[in-house]
Amino acid sequence: MPTLTAAAMRRIGQEFFTALGCRPDDARIVTDHLVQSNLYGHESHGLLRMYEYARAVSEGRVDPQGAPEVVSDRACTAVVDAHGGFGQVGAALATDLAIQKAREHGIGSVALRRASHIGRAGAYPVTIAAANMIGVVYVNSGRMGFQVTPFGGIDGRLGTNPLAFGAPRRADPPIMVDMTTCTVADGKIRVATNLGKPLPEGWVIDAQGNPSTDPVAYWEEPRGAILPLGGPLGHKGYALSMFMEICAGGLSGQGMSSGDRRAPANGVLFTVYNIEFFTDMDFYYDEVEALVNHVKSSRTAPGVTEILVPGEPEFRRERERAQTGIPIDDTTWQKLCASARDIGLDPTAWELA
Repeated sequence: MPTLTAAAMRRIGQEFFTALGCRPDDARIVTDHLVQSNLYGHESHGLLRMYEYARAVSEGRVDPQGAPEVVSDRACTAVVDAHGGFGQVGAALATDLAIQKAREHGIGSVALRRASHIGRAGAYPVTIAAANMIGVVYVNSGRMGFQVTPFGGIDGRLGTNPLAFGAPRRADPPIMVDMTTCTVADGKIRVATNLGKPLPEGWVIDAQGNPSTDPVAYWEEPRGAILPLGGPLGHKGYALSMFMEICAGGLSGQGMSSGDRRAPANGVLFTVYNIEFFTDMDFYYDEVEALVNHVKSSRTAPGVTEILVPGEPEFRRERERAQTGIPIDDTTWQKLCASARDIGLDPTAWELA
């Protein structure tokens, strides 16, 4: 199993996406996003997406030259059309625009449509928090809707529909929430498939509605489905998922789940709150730190050594992997190398350090 440095991954990604036809700046945006996902330990949204994106380009589902365009622009709101380009590129523009509007007006809310997979939703609130603002991101999969069951159902009728949140802290990395409204992102099922590992119980059901730990039961036709977040309280994850459909799919103009697998595009809503328009910054930071200290003062349950706040595991793993490198499973590496050869690259020439 190869181990790559982040710098090596960035070189590989820049070469790979440029060969796919991306403009250099767009190749950098997509690459940086994937590398950061691997640094955080989210392999489901890291390097393994490269060969999937290459297949999407070859099948005409993603236009590597697609450039995002602001098609509606008002004081506090805007709509960005990604024109079928890489989702990370459109999402970066939408995030920056929402920050600009919040900086001027206190709140900025920007919808994004016709974007391919935007990657890890949590990336964008972290950018917003770096501007000393609070960010919330809602995502749906347009009109697709076949991966996740409604509560009480056995057929996939919704997307994984993530939501993400970021809030700045005075001197520490931000509070970062990045979650699907179902039990698991399907990218993590991809990781288990590549590793040849069974899934944890409670993640998926097979096509007949039976609980399964076999990732093949999810991927192969007739397909199984992912369960909504919450287990026996899955009505809560289901309700959140419906809300993501309405806000992300409805307000963006991308559309909501209908089972149309020909429309693999994300609808997204980015909302930014400028803290200074609501309260004093010192008050805000003091309260956040008091909250963190209060939460961490809880006695720990058996087997638990420390209370962590949302995002803390990722930021710790980032520091660790920046020193030790990023492990890539053999199946992902082999598929990436095969994809690179398909687009005229020589992966044997890649430097991994």
